[in-house]
Amino acid sequence: QVHLVESGGGLVQAGGSLRLSCVASGRTFSSGAMGWIRQAPGKEREFVAAVTSGGRTYYADSVKGRFTISRDNAKNTVYLQMNSLKPEDTAVYYCNAALTISTIQAFGGSWGQGTQVTVSS
Repeated sequence: QVHLVESGGGLVQAGGSLRLSCVASGRTFSSGAMGWIRQAPGKEREFVAAVTSGGRTYYADSVKGRFTISRDNAKNTVYLQMNSLKPEDTAVYYCNAALTISTIQAFGGSWGQGTQVTVSS
């Protein structure tokens, strides 16, 4: 069992930045993928970004060029740097860890408890 703890959410004005962090403990996927999924009120879950253990990254079209995912394997930590935030980025952001990118994109894997990101206009 892997345990994921997110941090870094908050309230920010449109155009601002936030950095989310997620620390994994327990049975960690040192050779697997980590990523972020978000869910806004009344909307379906949306894949945001993911990164393989080797550093290959994947992004949703809606965040390309604005968000950057990275990971520190030694610390079992994944980061999501969010720049040029928009009100439509408002959501609960969940960390996810799985063996493969496709599992994360299918909303499988292990989930954190989520962290709220609110972008005001």
